[in-house]
Amino acid sequence: MTLGSRIAWDDTILPFQLDRSDIRGRVARLDGVLDQVLEQHDYPKQVEALIAEAALLTAMIGQTIKLRWKLSLQIRGDGPVSLIATDYFAPTDDGKPARLRAYAGFKEDQLDPGAKPFDLIGKGYFAILIDQGEGMTPYQGITPIAGGSLSSCAETYFAQSEQLPTRFALAFGESQMADGTSGWRAGGVMLQHMPKASPGAGGSADGGSGEDGLLGAEDILDGDEAEHWDRANILLDTVDEMELVGPTVHPTDLLVRLFHEETPRVFDSQPMTFGCTCSADRVRQSLSIYSAKDIGHMTTDDGIVTADCQFCGAHYEFDPKTLGFEAEHGPDGQQ
Repeated sequence: MTLGSRIAWDDTILPFQLDRSDIRGRVARLDGVLDQVLEQHDYPKQVEALIAEAALLTAMIGQTIKLRWKLSLQIRGDGPVSLIATDYFAPTDDGKPARLRAYAGFKEDQLDPGAKPFDLIGKGYFAILIDQGEGMTPYQGITPIAGGSLSSCAETYFAQSEQLPTRFALAFGESQMADGTSGWRAGGVMLQHMPKASPGAGGSADGGSGEDGLLGAEDILDGDEAEHWDRANILLDTVDEMELVGPTVHPTDLLVRLFHEETPRVFDSQPMTFGCTCSADRVRQSLSIYSAKDIGHMTTDDGIVTADCQFCGAHYEFDPKTLGFEAEHGPDGQQ
């Protein structure tokens, strides 16, 4: 594959459907976007791996939903990595890229260099939040941290909260190119049973068959649906990491290799880019709930209020007299 065609499939999400199995899916490739996300902070390698996995999941999940604005993924735990937060912003117009951003909160002095990245999260919860914009009620779904990876948490979330059997096969890490340059690459395949899966399914009275009684695909599907789902998953099990991350394996070639007997059908690909929505106005709005006394506690010795965006590193400085619901005047100096 030529360099040009390889780049054309970097930072994209390709939707597909397996007509024989009534299963939909996504093939994702991230490289430049992931590098931009990670370069905003000097993260330890274990934290970078968690962010890479979370960003890849967010890109695929966000693309499956008809979003007007934003899908967020949040993982909170009681371990050294206490927070992973990602946002997927839907394209503003047809043909425009979706935007992705992510960051992590962690205690570096508590990181065990020999631990698996996922084990650094500890006990906590996995949440998906959907904000469709002004005038719409936000949606939030939460499930406990379960399984041995963030992708396992996402699979549990969809089974438990949406009763949609879902499977992720992901690969990510630093790669060395032939020209000597290096960077992060991530790729994956998402399978999801079409939403007509019986909403009445829900496991036994004692719960599902998963960890701590959580639901799994086997608790939701039966008969032909279960057979089709199992077959597609067996085929996905044959994928290897280099096929997932590329960069020389075309996503459509990968789909044919894995699922040619399932009659795969592809749709228009979705380009991805790094993007942040922070602005001075948004910071002012977030501070509008505070009194002048509260703003005073935030004011530095230099007489300014500062704010830094955790996602993109943008730095903002404000006159404290222009902030809060007791502001003396606006940013333009008017009363």
